[in-house]
Amino acid sequence: MKLFTLEETKNLSKKICKTINRGDNLFLFGEIGTGKTTFARYLINNFELNNKIKRSDILSPTFNIANEYKIKEITIIHYDLFRLKNENEILQLDIFDDNKNVINVIEWPEIIKTRPKNRIEFFFKYTKKTKYRNIFIKGFGKWKKYKFNEI
Repeated sequence: MKLFTLEETKNLSKKICKTINRGDNLFLFGEIGTGKTTFARYLINNFELNNKIKRSDILSPTFNIANEYKIKEITIIHYDLFRLKNENEILQLDIFDDNKNVINVIEWPEIIKTRPKNRIEFFFKYTKKTKYRNIFIKGFGKWKKYKFNEI
């Protein structure tokens, strides 16, 4: 699927927001600037909007590594693993320990060797004209048969 505008990225995040719930893990792959953080921002803001909560300023957690957002009974933890060097650093974060009560949105998940069974992977790529993005979505576990690329 192609994303030509920010509005299309926002609309995709709305559709994903209606699909996912606590216990879900979203892995966002892609080069710097391909739209991972923008997608995460829209996704979290859509959860806030749907729950009638004031919209947060969603910043990239590059330096914090994780930002947490409590949206009524849902907690979303937005990770950016760009600065981590090995899987031991990931294990110290306990990302998947409370997997039933949170939604994990993880940028730069390439370093994660042991991945949760139930996850959705988003692959953001530049097109030849860098103004546009291609996105491919693949589900695993309970999401394996879901047709994300048709939404």
